[in-house]
Order: sequence, then C-alpha cells, then structure tokens
Amino acid sequence: MTKEEAVTEQSGMDKMRVTGGGKLNGSIKISGAKNAALKHMCASILTDEPFILKNMPTSLRDVKFLTQVLQQLGVEVDLDHDKKIAKLHAAEITSHVAPYELVRKMRASILVLGPLLARHGKADVSLPGGCSIGGRPVDLHLKGLEAMGAIIELEGGYVKAHVPNGRLKGAEINFPLVSVGATEHLMMAATLAEGETVLKNAAREPEIVDQGEALIKMGAKIEGLGTSEIKIIGVEKLNGATHNVVADRIETGTYMCAVGLCGGELRLQNTRLDFLSALIAPLKEAGMIIEQEGDDIVVKRNKAKIKGVDIMTEAYPGLATDLQAQFMTMLTLCDGAGMISETIFENRFMHVPELCRMGANITVKGNSAIIRGVDQLKGAEVMATDLRASVAMVLAGLVAEGETIISRIYHLDRGYENIVDKLTAVGAKIERIK
Repeated sequence: MTKEEAVTEQSGMDKMRVTGGGKLNGSIKISGAKNAALKHMCASILTDEPFILKNMPTSLRDVKFLTQVLQQLGVEVDLDHDKKIAKLHAAEITSHVAPYELVRKMRASILVLGPLLARHGKADVSLPGGCSIGGRPVDLHLKGLEAMGAIIELEGGYVKAHVPNGRLKGAEINFPLVSVGATEHLMMAATLAEGETVLKNAAREPEIVDQGEALIKMGAKIEGLGTSEIKIIGVEKLNGATHNVVADRIETGTYMCAVGLCGGELRLQNTRLDFLSALIAPLKEAGMIIEQEGDDIVVKRNKAKIKGVDIMTEAYPGLATDLQAQFMTMLTLCDGAGMISETIFENRFMHVPELCRMGANITVKGNSAIIRGVDQLKGAEVMATDLRASVAMVLAGLVAEGETIISRIYHLDRGYENIVDKLTAVGAKIERIK
C-alpha cells in the first residue's frame, strides 16, 4: 500500500462529530459540479492537446480516483488545489487498460471507455461493480457503442472493446429510458465518430449541457443540448480548450435545505437558480425566501418552522434524486407532514433508519415515504450509506439535541468539498475526528 493509499484508507475510517443548535448565517462559496467535472476529465482523452478546467472541485475523492485512472492511461494530470484548476494533457495514450483496482473505487471510471475507443480504437475497462443505491447497469452505454461499430466482449469482469476500422461510425440511438451516464458517454464518443450521431430520449441535465459546451470549445459539432434530442457530427480531431466547470446544483440545494432545517440566512456564492426550479418551488411552498442576487443566491426561512410539502424525484427538469435525502431530513421538523416519492433509484431510502434513530417519524411504503414532523431530533451514532445520505446525517446533526457521530464519512468526501470548513464558517459546530 502506498503512502497516498494509506492516507485514503485512514480517511475512510474517520468520523464526523456534529453538535446541534444554532442558525446558519453567512456566505458559502459553491464548488464546481462533481457530476460535470468528472466527465470533463474523461473528455481530456479525446485530444492530444492540453485541456484546462477552472472552478474544479480538486479535493474531492472522486477527482483523485479518476486522476489515477487517467494517469494509468497516459494522461498527465496537474491539480492546483489553491486555484481550483486542473490541467490535463493526453499527448499520447500509453495504455488502453483501466484495471479493476482503480475502476472499483468509482463508477464514473467506466466513462473512459467511449473516449478511448473514439481516439485509440480499443479499450479494456473493468466493470465498476454494484452500487448501494441500485444496480445502475451499463448496458445502455455498451449497446450504444455497439451501434456505433464497436465490437464488445465481456470477459473476466472487463469490457474488452475494439473498433475494427479504427473509427467509430455515427448512429441513431434511441434510449429506452433516460440515462444521464449513457447520454454523456455516447456524446463524448460521437465527437470523433465518422458521420452524424443522433441521441434520442437524451438526458437534459445542466451538467450534460456544460459538458457539451466544453466539447464545442474543443471543436466538436453538437446541437440540441438541453433537449431530448442531441445531434453530433463527428470531426477528425479535437483541440485543447479552457473551460469553467458549472456550479454544483446539488451542493447548492443541500445548503438551501440546511437553511430550511436550521433557520438563518445564507448567501450561496457563484451559483444560480435556473437549474434548480424543481427544488425552488417546493422550498418556497414550505415557507422559504430564495432570491438571485448577481452571481449569488440568498436563502432564508421566513417562519419558525417550514410546513410539510410533497415532492417526487424525476429526470431533469424534475427534482433531482440527489436532493431527496436532504429534503427528507428538512421535513423531519416540519409543521404537519410531507410525502416523498422516489422514481429514479431503488434502495434510496437507506438513510431513513438512521434518521429514525435520531427521533424522526418516517414511514416507508414501496417507493414513497411519509414524513411527519417532530418537535426535536436527538443526537445519536449514525452511519452514512451513500453520498447524499451522508450529508443528510450532517444536516440532521445540525439541529439535533446533543451530539451526533457519523461514521463511514468517506462517502461525504466523494462529493462535498471542504464541508467542515464551509459549515463552520457559517456557525455550525462540526468537526472531523480520527
């Protein structure tokens, strides 16, 4: 085990101590979106010129893991943690193998497959394995690449693929269901394919629009971003570019829910409302005041308690499933009751037993949960089960009576940059403990 791996292993054993009480007041700078940044990193494989990303969440564990995968393939990666800049240069692809010991750490690693095939003509990429919030199968990714001419075999837990003529072919691909991962994966691959590729029933998330805009800066020809039909006309070569990663809407929404739970007033810097309309509407209905002021969002609660509201997660522009756990936590102290219906992932109510350990009143039936507001949550020892559930435990701890100890916080490190510093700066009592 290397020194870096030992540090990573140790961080996985760390815990978080949160002492409840007090409102949140002040400013938090929102980081670049993890769900966009990782895809941009994979896109660096598509060009032999430098690709520079600004507003990068450089300290996230997922960014570090993907850096290791890319370096294995021959990509030079330089992360500037102070300036939040990533410089990636795939001057030469020195390996077409992404091994299990690296890919297993993060599911998004599978997205190097398409770019490798598009530029290099072959790729052996380990299957990433299961996921605690559902299977997330990659069959739509593989079927799309096969439609573009790739020959794919599954052998020994690896996707072994090659392009017989060396270059992928444009194709019309109609997704049977909306898939963010498959949309962004095939869009990258199509940029260097011969002819036109049409992605129908494509995902419309802001992170996909951001990815498409970055690819266009690199010389790609893409139309229809933000709609359910994306057209890509392949080019022979992409150039380097500089791109600012879009603000993290999930981090933005998380801190909005924190204000709904704790009260106070936060200025969320360097973010925007337009990609959170499905969240803003129920938050305002619950009794919150949310306004855009220049590049910032100001959010506050206008009464002692929010009122219970009902929400349903849906593909964008619906409410993001990645905000469901935070919204549920906010409702634990609501006036009345609210219902949450989860339509995207199975097994995404695993945070419910942990919230109930803290005194929440939640009843789950199928893919719906009814949350009846209680007067007070109580601090307890709880466990994070996935990335968004881990931050839900943090939010619950912020208002719980006494002390909450959260274990398995390595989930939190995957998607929330400097959360302890950010929350401490606005009045929270939170610390990391070894």
